[in-house]
Amino acid sequence: MSETMTISEIEAQFKSEWILVGDPETNEALEVLAGKVLWHSKDRDEVYRKALELKPRHAAFLYTGTMPKDSAIIL
Repeated sequence: MSETMTISEIEAQFKSEWILVGDPETNEALEVLAGKVLWHSKDRDEVYRKALELKPRHAAFLYTGTMPKDSAIIL
């Protein structure tokens, strides 16, 4: 995909998937607002492998699903 999509368009088209976004447009808090979908999959590891293969200059990873209530995100 080569067209830039907004985060709403990405979430609507790729429900509960991991997304590799190229040339992400972000706000001051570095939240992704838009970008080019380079790859998507239900399998996170597949998206990470594709990122290693494509080697995008600027990229972000997104998950468009909801996290289980008892999970935590560690940065």
